[in-house]
Amino acid sequence: MTDLLYVNGGTPLQGTISVRGAKNFVSKAMVASLLGESPSVLRNVPQIRDVGVVSGLLELHGVGVKYDPEAGVLDLDPSDVEAAHVADIDAHAGSSRIPILFCGPLLHRLGEAFIPDLGGCRIGDRPIDYHLEILRQFGAVVDKRPNGIHLRAPRRLQGTKISLPYPSVGATEQLLLTAVRAEGITELTGAATEPEIMDLIAVLQKMGAIISVDTDRVIKIEGVDRLDGYSHTALGDRIEAASWASAALATGGDVTIKGATQPEMMTFLNTFRKVGGQFDVQEDGIRFWHPGGDLRSIVLETDVHPGFMTDWQQPLVVALTQATGLSIVHETVYENRFGFTEALRQMGATIQVYKECLGGGACRFGARNFHHSAVVSGPTPLEAADIEVPDLRGGFSHLIAALAAKGTSTVRGISLIDRGYEAFQDKLVALGADVARG
Repeated sequence: MTDLLYVNGGTPLQGTISVRGAKNFVSKAMVASLLGESPSVLRNVPQIRDVGVVSGLLELHGVGVKYDPEAGVLDLDPSDVEAAHVADIDAHAGSSRIPILFCGPLLHRLGEAFIPDLGGCRIGDRPIDYHLEILRQFGAVVDKRPNGIHLRAPRRLQGTKISLPYPSVGATEQLLLTAVRAEGITELTGAATEPEIMDLIAVLQKMGAIISVDTDRVIKIEGVDRLDGYSHTALGDRIEAASWASAALATGGDVTIKGATQPEMMTFLNTFRKVGGQFDVQEDGIRFWHPGGDLRSIVLETDVHPGFMTDWQQPLVVALTQATGLSIVHETVYENRFGFTEALRQMGATIQVYKECLGGGACRFGARNFHHSAVVSGPTPLEAADIEVPDLRGGFSHLIAALAAKGTSTVRGISLIDRGYEAFQDKLVALGADVARG
């Protein structure tokens, strides 16, 4: 199958699709299975590339992995965890950043861990140095080598106190996966509290962990000697649901998304309504549609949960190109997330990016010379173009633009979209889109 998709746009998306478990949770729950002394079962698992990458990494470490993609059920047996060969980890991980989260569980199970150079989407500064500092505070010895990083635990890891300068999701996950079997009490101040984090905490609690989430982003973990496996159903993917909702709005369509849930999407739903979209919360999903008439421009600022999620920003910006007036978008989570707008400008959108903090208070990027604010002027008709996918969320946003544009667009590098959107081409066809692989 080629890495190229032809999209003949201009047709409103209409119909019903389903979303399964959240990409940003499922992979972390899979890693958590390493901590257990007995098998785990994870349900509602999507068939996406990240699941395949983590499955392969687990198997390299001796975990038995059985996946039923039709049922979305994953069985994980960590009875025979073992060290993996450096070359195998490096070859299998590819550009994935998930190996960093293996460190805590492997240090507990084996006393050592190795991670290769890490990749991931290039949307901002996501260094692993802070992850390594967290592991050092627990007592891990970190040895940086030319081919990656070797870690070892000379003795049992010890609980610690850590304060995050920013509520980082990755750092919070690292700490949770390490603290639950460390000796003593760990206290994290400035923690991320996204729904995917709370679902990971629920999984760890099922395994036997003792975790409390206090006010003001404080999480306390009492380390335990042993954890067992879990049985858990993953929460739905609120990013994928919002992406399809934005596609419905940008194309003037009507899409029902089975598996979308209101509590995790409240901030997005408010914004969707402000722009002029309509939605109906149903028993098993949410219907999103463009009611006709003009969409409205808005002022929007991304933020950590419960703010407007950064991963919702890019798809919605495509819809804002069709809104009347000037929309202002201030990105405060990742400093380089507006690179995707260049392709939109090629397609006829009027978007300007700025280094200043626009539309809200000053953020940590304001004095650092990053283009992290955007002004979108609309409505502007979009025209077909030859597009190169830059990253996962930006790539899906380009796909939305191609669906809204007149003419046939060529979208290259679509395998990146497979990382986080299950069977997205099948879903496009189900919604009436005219698409074909090159």
